[in-house]
Amino acid sequence: MLMKSARSAILGTALAILPLSITPAMAQDSTLERVVIAHRGASGYLPEHTLPAKALAYGMGSDFIEQDVVMSKDGVPVVLHDIHIDTTTDVAKKFPDRKREDGRYYAIDFTLEELKSLNVTERFKAETGEQVYPDRFPGEYAIFKIPTFEEEIAMIRGLNKSTGRDVGIYPEIKDPAWHKSEGQDVTAAVIKIMEHWGYGTTESNSFVQSFDWAETKRIRNDLKYQGKLVQLLGENKWGAPEGTDYDYLKTDDGVAEMATVVDGIGPWLPQVIEGLSADGTAIMTPTLIAAQRAQLKVHPYTLRADQLPKWAGDMDIALKAIFDDAGIDGIFTDFPDQVVEYLAVRPQQD
Repeated sequence: MLMKSARSAILGTALAILPLSITPAMAQDSTLERVVIAHRGASGYLPEHTLPAKALAYGMGSDFIEQDVVMSKDGVPVVLHDIHIDTTTDVAKKFPDRKREDGRYYAIDFTLEELKSLNVTERFKAETGEQVYPDRFPGEYAIFKIPTFEEEIAMIRGLNKSTGRDVGIYPEIKDPAWHKSEGQDVTAAVIKIMEHWGYGTTESNSFVQSFDWAETKRIRNDLKYQGKLVQLLGENKWGAPEGTDYDYLKTDDGVAEMATVVDGIGPWLPQVIEGLSADGTAIMTPTLIAAQRAQLKVHPYTLRADQLPKWAGDMDIALKAIFDDAGIDGIFTDFPDQVVEYLAVRPQQD
């Protein structure tokens, strides 16, 4: 079981990013088949994509920590879930005249110095100011800052050095086509940093993910990236990137095509588990079955203790379905401690 100390502290500890000698990032132990991916950090406890949330996720025993990457005006990759910054920061208060015609504030319109001047909070609704998850970290405690992609890598590598562990990184390239329309190549910037820090081979302890199928193929075929890739799957009704047809990618033929390019898929959880059967076991979708037959890693998103699937009465029911019934390889979660604890008392069966 996870010790209570792994859940505490971190927040009040000053984390100094020190120069590190850059060595290749080693792969996870080959026997580690079920992985816990901290979704935007330990975001069930601290505001998403802040360094304290990532450090807490590290201390809770996560195997990988996710970074969503967008670009600043001056071309610096920063870690934010959205191209917009008006529902997680105080930008509207500090820069009231910098919104676009649609009323939104965009990270790419601000320099790194300006982004660093903002305070980051728990996500809230732009219309009302109410928190999306009201029982999470109080929004009035706006004591957090936006990290750069390299700052976060340095912190994780520093913790790997000081703890002797090897926690991996799992960046997502956000809206690459939109960034291109704004004159910035976020994909090339992310891949350059990945390779610089030793995350550029099949043995690297990392995955790069994207919802944009055309961009995923570009990473492999044009940018010649040799590290592990994951194709994220959404729904066409959400607004798929141009050149991406999720309905097709979820079919047997689509999965077979993805398997020629990527190492795994990142589906929405309902795309791999439909619910529970009469005997309480997971009902696996054709997409999941096809992916497993193609020997692709399957890392669904997002398991939240405060927003469980309708078929799951609690986290243990959900985790049993995911890992024990469906044999899924890993899960993105806002509550990595709960997944780590579940797996610790239920060892992998041969």
